[in-house]
Amino acid sequence: MTEPLWHTAHTCRLTPAAREEIRAFLRTAFEGDFGDEDWDHTLGGIHVCARDGSGLLAHGSVVQRRVMHAHRSYRVGYVEGVAVRAGRRREGLGGRVMTEVERVVDGAYAFGALSASSAGAALYAGRGWEVWQGGIGVMGPGGVEPLPDEEGGMYVRGVAGRPLPSPSQPLILDWRDGEVT
Repeated sequence: MTEPLWHTAHTCRLTPAAREEIRAFLRTAFEGDFGDEDWDHTLGGIHVCARDGSGLLAHGSVVQRRVMHAHRSYRVGYVEGVAVRAGRRREGLGGRVMTEVERVVDGAYAFGALSASSAGAALYAGRGWEVWQGGIGVMGPGGVEPLPDEEGGMYVRGVAGRPLPSPSQPLILDWRDGEVT
């Protein structure tokens, strides 16, 4: 097995064909549970991709989101679309994607955040991402809407020299179409 080739690029640097390849890859990796709104959430930031001669092996992206906490707005590196091809899981590819994703978060954002599936939670916890222990909400069209069903699935990661917000106050995410977390 040859070593995969790694590529990191902003969405604007991806060709239309590369974007479509990533989208098809994520649709397959998430077994069809990856729609138009999910795709939209992965765009506008930095993409990390691994490939070999057979195509994409792994992907992850970091996009900026605004998160309010205790009357302050933070620029947060929000992790989206982390996936590894089914036949190549448990080889360390997801960890390598996250290493690069974390480098982006550390260099550009106040902290990192993501919503983990039950399948992905162990990867994030094993890398030091912590379950957010406070409340979660979204700034919806009608004001702040609590999201109690999302509690326990949001992970955060501090950046050196910048403490994480206190869980005594909720994280209020910016509004977006589809699943807001």
